[in-house]
Amino acid sequence: MHEQLHLTTTWVGILSLIVFVVGYYFIATEDKYHVNKAKPALFAGTGIFMLIGLYIAITGDHQMGDHLHYEINHLIVEIAGIFFFLFVAMTYIEAMIDRGVFMALRFSLVSKGYTYKKLFWVTGFLAFFISPVADNLTTALILSTVLITIDKHNRAFLVPSAINIVVAANAGGAWSPFGDITTLMVWVDGKGSFVEFLYLFPASFIGWSVTAFLLSRFVPKGNPPFNVDEKKAEILEGGKAIIALFALTIVLAVVSHQLLHLPAMWGMMFGLAILKLYVYILNKKNRHNDDDENDVEHINAFSWIAKIENDTLLFFFGILAAVGGLHFLGFLEYFTTLYTQFGATAVNIGVGFLSAVVDNVPVMSAVLKANPDMGVNAQAQWMLVTLTAGVGGSLISFGSAAGVGVMGKLHGIYTFASHMKLAWTVLVGYIVSVSIWYFQFMVLHIG
Repeated sequence: MHEQLHLTTTWVGILSLIVFVVGYYFIATEDKYHVNKAKPALFAGTGIFMLIGLYIAITGDHQMGDHLHYEINHLIVEIAGIFFFLFVAMTYIEAMIDRGVFMALRFSLVSKGYTYKKLFWVTGFLAFFISPVADNLTTALILSTVLITIDKHNRAFLVPSAINIVVAANAGGAWSPFGDITTLMVWVDGKGSFVEFLYLFPASFIGWSVTAFLLSRFVPKGNPPFNVDEKKAEILEGGKAIIALFALTIVLAVVSHQLLHLPAMWGMMFGLAILKLYVYILNKKNRHNDDDENDVEHINAFSWIAKIENDTLLFFFGILAAVGGLHFLGFLEYFTTLYTQFGATAVNIGVGFLSAVVDNVPVMSAVLKANPDMGVNAQAQWMLVTLTAGVGGSLISFGSAAGVGVMGKLHGIYTFASHMKLAWTVLVGYIVSVSIWYFQFMVLHIG
């Protein structure tokens, strides 16, 4: 295990920070310059480590070179785990789109005469209660797909509904050990038991409910377009089986991590293998049952893979690499020293805001690595930082995996600018969540 380096005041530290800030600026102003967020993120992430490599080459410090080799290998494993997890989740979603699953769900919702406001609440409610099981990113991807199939032109409905889904997915994931990557990290590190996470339910649910209520005031009245003569949308052959396989894949991911001592993405990749095997069997059965092979629909699983949002995957690669570079240089160590100066409660609340700007995964990683003194109420404080890191990511559109995923699905609709116009509603909910935590854990001592 290598000691933390402190290169923040060297030329490589200062230049790397400038690269990160400039890259972050172009990510935030995607609407203004029309530069896809993946490009500056990837440039910053790879560029920072190129600068670090150059610095080590110039100084000739072999010990630092060994440290870089160790850290970069560790970072590659961390990024690969997230990258391939998302890769499989996105492939399954494209498969369900192809099989008409979301069109059938849209028909089911719209044909019942649900108004825009009711659809807003239904999708948010589903996001909150699905994310603790299926994880926040997967949940956000699924329900943002439902939104775009309901009405892809009504921005007044789509933007607040998208924010609602992101907030609900992140809040729902915060009270489950495997609802978010950050909660999984805290659980695996032994900072909280399975049951202790469940005590965050009131803070998560009430905080999301307040934000949802405020957002609902911006949702237009009326109903989405629906023709009574519209033909009922049916799930195509194999669609229901793919839904079941997706559920199985999520279970495999959890089992892989908790019981088999494998990364969660290993279970996801195994689930992808099962999906491809199922498609092969389905195609073979259809050819066998139909004499005229020209009339048989051939399902191509690779076509689903070709349609996934590669820019979202590359954004994650870039931003995680960039933050990993800043961590290597010693920048992320600064905020952990604040615990002794300002106290655990104040700093843990601040972690939520930092998570929105930087990304909650490396921030939580830095907190766990530093293992700061949380004081006499250490257990309650670890639950607080779990809550704030998860919920705080909703404050900015790309502050969480769920937000980035929805930005990819609702490209040009749910953006940094459109989110920030209504970000105050998320801030109010965040304050409510923290207040509920304080009253429950510090006043009533429940948890």
